[in-house]
Amino acid sequence: MKIAVIGGGWAGIAAAVELTAAGAETTLFEAGRVLGGRARGVEIEGHKLDNGQHIMLGAYRDTMALMRRVGADPDQLFDRRPLQVIDNTGFLLALPRLPAPLNVAWGLLSASGVSLGEKLRTALWMDGIKRRGFKLPGETTVAQWLDAAGQTGALRRHLWEPLCLAALNIPAERASAQLFANVLRDSLGSSRREDTDLLLPRVDLGQLLPEPAGQWLQAHHAQIRLSTRVSQITEAENGIAIDGETFAAAIIATAPQHVGALWPAAATDYAYEPIATVYRNFEPKMKSSFPLSNRLGGHCQWVVDRGQDVLACVLSGHGDWEKLNDVALAAALDEELGWPNPTGWHKVIREKRATFAAIPGLHRPDFKTSNPHLFLAGDYTWADYPATLEGAVRSGRRAGQWAMAMRPAD
Repeated sequence: MKIAVIGGGWAGIAAAVELTAAGAETTLFEAGRVLGGRARGVEIEGHKLDNGQHIMLGAYRDTMALMRRVGADPDQLFDRRPLQVIDNTGFLLALPRLPAPLNVAWGLLSASGVSLGEKLRTALWMDGIKRRGFKLPGETTVAQWLDAAGQTGALRRHLWEPLCLAALNIPAERASAQLFANVLRDSLGSSRREDTDLLLPRVDLGQLLPEPAGQWLQAHHAQIRLSTRVSQITEAENGIAIDGETFAAAIIATAPQHVGALWPAAATDYAYEPIATVYRNFEPKMKSSFPLSNRLGGHCQWVVDRGQDVLACVLSGHGDWEKLNDVALAAALDEELGWPNPTGWHKVIREKRATFAAIPGLHRPDFKTSNPHLFLAGDYTWADYPATLEGAVRSGRRAGQWAMAMRPAD
């Protein structure tokens, strides 16, 4: 059974592995020279880095299961640590290695710079959300949700707003409260302590999944056609034609802005949010007490200690930083962060359409299309989450399973 997957990002990889493991004759089309899409490794002046910094949690269960399936061991490839939220004002919330939900309760009650009254009110609010299954009564923004709950104190500024921006890539004033609640449900609200852990890759994103997945696919006789851009999808008798080649089924796993050119009925009209990652190194070598910290009051929102004497500054969502060229942006961050002895080396990676804008009421398309042989995969189709790698992987697995259901009866 020949099935095509168009797009070699994490959704397309997940779909291709699902299909191949189920016995399909899989062909994976990728316009780029390597697999990985918006989450791949790059080599920059001798440093093995990523085409953009990603932050992952222990709640990424399907992602880790996919890694194991293709022979990549998450226990070796991730530096797993209990989550801490630290910022440049001295705020600290650290989750201990206690069973859930005691870990979150202890972290909340021991958070620095927050009154006891606010901590207790927040604990009661979170308990109420959990009892309601993290279901909100209607569409609203995160800011409006927090206002209505009386979450207007220190925890809002130091915890909820930064977490919202990190998870949804859009500020609380515009972000979907229901999507943020879903993220909280599967992380801080999870019954598994491990789901709250921070996962920091010890290798670049290419080595984390795309490269071992590509090797696994080839070893299992799947075809991978790199540097191959699909230009046309048409209906065929009992199947789908990809640039004239017929398949029993196909999965479009491109970024949402490219879907309409291939299948107009599935076109989206999303607004997008940018992300910039600014890599910088310093002399003498700097070592962070915890590899992730939040920054308030400037361009940069998060700083990640990558090892290799490299720090990654992450700038999420639209902002004044977009007006600065790369040199000016690096200089502005040096002044803003106040670190001593920066070297002349820096690299700025910008993704103008990093994620769809996760606003209230956003329409998320069905993964099924007007043709029963054609399916969609991608983070934008996994309606439970904002744009995340976990959502991409889950959507790819789902599309692969449904495509295999097209298998003709023996």
